[in-house]
Amino acid sequence: MQVFTYRSAGRWEKTRPPGENGEPVSDPALDEIQRSLSDCFRCNNLVVLTGLGTSLHVNVDAKKRAEGRKPVEGKRLAPTMWDLWSKVRDVTGDDFERVLALSRLPEDEQRKGNIEALLSHCKIAAEFLADQDGRETVRRFIHTAESTVRDAVRFLDPDDDVAVHADFLRRLSRRSPRKMRSKLFTTNYDLCFEYAARKGRYVVIDGFSHASPQVFDSLYFTYDIVRRDSNPDSHDFISNVFLLYKLHGSIDWMRNPATNEIEKRPDCDSPLLVYPRNTKYELAFEQPYFEMMSSLQAALRQPDTGLLILGFGFNDNHIAEPILSTINSNLSLKVAVCDPGLGPRTNDPKKAGIDATNVHLKKIRYLIEHGDARLALISATFEEIVPHLPDIAAETDLEQHLERIRRLRGEKA
Repeated sequence: MQVFTYRSAGRWEKTRPPGENGEPVSDPALDEIQRSLSDCFRCNNLVVLTGLGTSLHVNVDAKKRAEGRKPVEGKRLAPTMWDLWSKVRDVTGDDFERVLALSRLPEDEQRKGNIEALLSHCKIAAEFLADQDGRETVRRFIHTAESTVRDAVRFLDPDDDVAVHADFLRRLSRRSPRKMRSKLFTTNYDLCFEYAARKGRYVVIDGFSHASPQVFDSLYFTYDIVRRDSNPDSHDFISNVFLLYKLHGSIDWMRNPATNEIEKRPDCDSPLLVYPRNTKYELAFEQPYFEMMSSLQAALRQPDTGLLILGFGFNDNHIAEPILSTINSNLSLKVAVCDPGLGPRTNDPKKAGIDATNVHLKKIRYLIEHGDARLALISATFEEIVPHLPDIAAETDLEQHLERIRRLRGEKA
């Protein structure tokens, strides 16, 4: 892991390996990472933004890490953008090359396997191509590509191992009840956090009703859960509760054509998703995405707020721009950005991290270099960073009991 803060004197600092026999050693970089994370967790309002990077480890065979990302036998992996490009190319066959020509996708985007750029160009070509046959080919390609994306993001089964997500939620949701509930925003379509919450018996407030079928209404985000004992005048906020906002939709959301309401259906064929293309900005202002984005912007502007960003590459302008705007205007905001793509991989400047190439991250890095103590960049994977998040409270009696019951049933943790 590496860290970049104003205390590192304008350079990346690497963590040190443990000493002989695993003994701890003095590690200023690790201390700085833990300090930055602790600063966020101590804030009255904790906002977490996660991206694809938090799902990439799921179902990866640890025994085959030397061979790259290989799935556990019988399981599927979360797709990267290159994976989606490859899957769409395989499914569409000869039409793929024809669509590349019709959409006039630049060669550098083709080399990168930028499926988002391809679908963006296709959307324009489908409207403005003079050739009717070409327009139909592109429209057919868009339909097939979106169907392929939907299938690829359904990689998770209810019994898959999401232990890292569960550990993360445990640390996130056990902050003091006197603080505001933690808000978790994610651009992922998958159900990693939902499955982890189910296994850990956490309460998820996600904007859906508790009746069946579950229907979305932003009013539910304003509700909380309390415990009322025999005394009607007493009430305590229960622990293990967090709010979940899915900025780009979810594979279990669908729109009921009869009522036009958004329902939660695990087996829906046409889920509500913001597909990877540059019109994401426009779609983000439709319901229910508008409610999610409004909540993110409102949360970031609250005083005494900590923002923890995990596995999000700052490639979505409609999310990155509000974050930068809030950094500029909210002086009480603490920000820690964690992504394995940050920081230099070698001493070769041509192989610099995304903080040297991404326009939004370059601005954050500039502020740090010029003494902004509120900000921190951390180069680490989701798996690496979760154990270093503050573990505020010891395991509760309820958690110990649930763990015993799981073992009795033979379930995985």
